[in-house]
Amino acid sequence: MNRVTINLHALQHNLNAICKRVEARGASWSVVTKAVCGHLDVVRALHRLGVQSIADSRLENLREVQRILPALETWYLRLPDLSGVQEVVELADLSLNSEVAVIKALSQAARARDRIHRIVIMIELGDLREGILPGSLVKFYDTVFDLPNIEVIGLGAQVGCLAGAIPNVDQMSQLLIYRELLELKFNRKLPVVSAGSSILLSQLDEGLVPRGINHFRIGEALFLGTDLVTGGILEGLRDDVVTLEAEVAEVKEKNLVASGETGAATPFDALESPDNGARVPGERGYRALVTVGQIDTDVQGLTPLDSAHSIAGASSDITVVNIGDDLRSLTVGSHIRFRPSYSAFVRLMNDPYIRKEVVPPLSEFRVLPSKTREVAVPAALPGGVT
Repeated sequence: MNRVTINLHALQHNLNAICKRVEARGASWSVVTKAVCGHLDVVRALHRLGVQSIADSRLENLREVQRILPALETWYLRLPDLSGVQEVVELADLSLNSEVAVIKALSQAARARDRIHRIVIMIELGDLREGILPGSLVKFYDTVFDLPNIEVIGLGAQVGCLAGAIPNVDQMSQLLIYRELLELKFNRKLPVVSAGSSILLSQLDEGLVPRGINHFRIGEALFLGTDLVTGGILEGLRDDVVTLEAEVAEVKEKNLVASGETGAATPFDALESPDNGARVPGERGYRALVTVGQIDTDVQGLTPLDSAHSIAGASSDITVVNIGDDLRSLTVGSHIRFRPSYSAFVRLMNDPYIRKEVVPPLSEFRVLPSKTREVAVPAALPGGVT
């Protein structure tokens, strides 16, 4: 059996550590849950740990969250499709937007449901993903700020997600200047400036995030501990929240270099393994085959926990692991454990063939008292992490 485990004690540790960072700024944050692909035990655990605001990019996931935890504040992260505005208004308290036509449709849908839908206007600051160009901001805001049943609560941006650019002080300061411009021109407060993702946490530590940035959307650092700037692990965070346990289907001593001519086309790109090109013909060693492959995950993003192990390659359904000369009690039916990257984690959670579990089980999990879970929330946001 293959399974992904979510260690709730490690998750609590990371949640508290991030809360402490954000709390020091008098800011709030929403937990981005899209990577867990609607796994409800994880969402229940987050709620038990004090999370009151989550953000997701799949309406199906938000529907399940609303069913089990209707009091949670919900952010819809993906730009709404025009055809999906009815569901966005039904399932999300807030959405990120950059198109006038969509916001007008959200207004109509919200009016029909007799509710207020809150939006954050996304501004393009260099990542070349979603967002309006700053030069059109005043006209854009003038068009949407007074639409019925729509409340524009602030401005937002996404940097470092598509192009990999590291956000800088100038970019974030621009957001604050644009907010000040709109507040002065239209005499209306915009209480929220939602600047981005886990990539800003290391910059928070270095004092590089302007004080006016008061909301963050954080997922990867919470689940994996990742420092998106350096590629390492953020200070004070754990990297053992998520583990893949892959069952060994075969263990044999074999040649470590394929025989015959190589270069034939394969369905998947060859992995960039430290072993590739380092072996010589005739060299032998033990290899274990585990029943997780390229269909299940981004195998390139898996790191064996045992430093003596290395991934040699993978096909659709099998990954081959070089395990050296010492079997270390590995037998058929035992497991090799891996840490996944974010891309590997998302694909594993989205794979219906792999079991997912929280450990310990929710029925046995007890929340430890903590003074770091309280986070000041801007007045317009009845949520955040508490």
